[in-house]
Amino acid sequence: MTQHIKGLSAAGKVAFVTGVNGISGNAMVEYLIRQPEREWSKIVISSRSSLKVKWQDHRIEFLALDFLRPVEELIQSMKQSCSDVTHAYFMSYVHVDDFTKLAGLNVPLFSNFLHSIDQVSGQNLQRVSLQTGGKHYGCHLGPCPAPMHESHPRYNDQGQNFYFNQQDELVALSKQRSWGWNVIRPNAVIGCTPGRNGMSEALTMALYLLVCRETGEQVKFPGGAFIYDSPDDNSDSQGLSEITAWSSTALHTKNEAFNYVNGDTFVWRYFLPEIGKYYGMDIGTNLELNLNLAEWAKDKEPIWQKICDKYGGDREAFSWATWYLMDWLGQRTWCTLASMTKAREFGWTRHDDTVQSWYRTFKSLENEGILPRIGHSNSV
Repeated sequence: MTQHIKGLSAAGKVAFVTGVNGISGNAMVEYLIRQPEREWSKIVISSRSSLKVKWQDHRIEFLALDFLRPVEELIQSMKQSCSDVTHAYFMSYVHVDDFTKLAGLNVPLFSNFLHSIDQVSGQNLQRVSLQTGGKHYGCHLGPCPAPMHESHPRYNDQGQNFYFNQQDELVALSKQRSWGWNVIRPNAVIGCTPGRNGMSEALTMALYLLVCRETGEQVKFPGGAFIYDSPDDNSDSQGLSEITAWSSTALHTKNEAFNYVNGDTFVWRYFLPEIGKYYGMDIGTNLELNLNLAEWAKDKEPIWQKICDKYGGDREAFSWATWYLMDWLGQRTWCTLASMTKAREFGWTRHDDTVQSWYRTFKSLENEGILPRIGHSNSV
């Protein structure tokens, strides 16, 4: 469901999407190219590195941009392609496992993007959409209110939550301009990108399960008792791109922040066996806990190479796994559920089944040649 601003010439909408080599940016481009040209006449995309996907849509223009470069340099690189941008989507993110270093990288990343697109697009710019995430509520630092609501007051972040800085700068600049803003806050995003990504939960778990399948090793849960038996949620990348477009093109959602999760919840004790079914694996509901994936993975790459030789798959993919992130997620002792109430009240209706979201992601990774085609579930 996509709503658009009444009275606008549809041909006038020009998108600018950053971070297109990441899961969210990739999904946003996939969404836009499926919309008719009368709605989106031009799609400018950017990343720091060369494109991993070779989209054929004639509306696409690619710019290699590093938003850690000075604004003056960015303006010169952007002015030819971005002067007519009407809707800008910031989906860039620099991830490091040391959370204390995130602000120093991601605050200037967004600031430089914001001021460069504001200067280049000028009066043509209508909406700027910033993707942040559940870390807005501090769920990466310790216990936070659950479910997380957009109305929750900010906590004392001691300077560690860069999402506060990003949103504050966005809102402050918008008050001096005619364009509006949106902020979208997903939890763990489940989706496909054909290469390394800072946070890749589905690919990481697929690699673990496939190695266990090959060796006959008993599957263990990479986490503690709390996460194993607590409700959790995910954000489907396709739904994330859709709510991003919807919120940024509707009048009544201007200058609003929205959480985004699938609308269901799951418990890992029962969810992991469902994921295993995709590969024809019989995973029980009483697993040994506290597997350290980072340690487990240290000597498993040769097995992955063997799997690729037998069944196909990308031999480099094992190095793309985010083992340390999965270990951190599994060792939490607090709930990180997000509420979708606000989005529902504004008219958002999409729901996604999280099991099917993982299955679709596995299939997309197979289509990209990253994962082998082994033991498809009948549900796909």
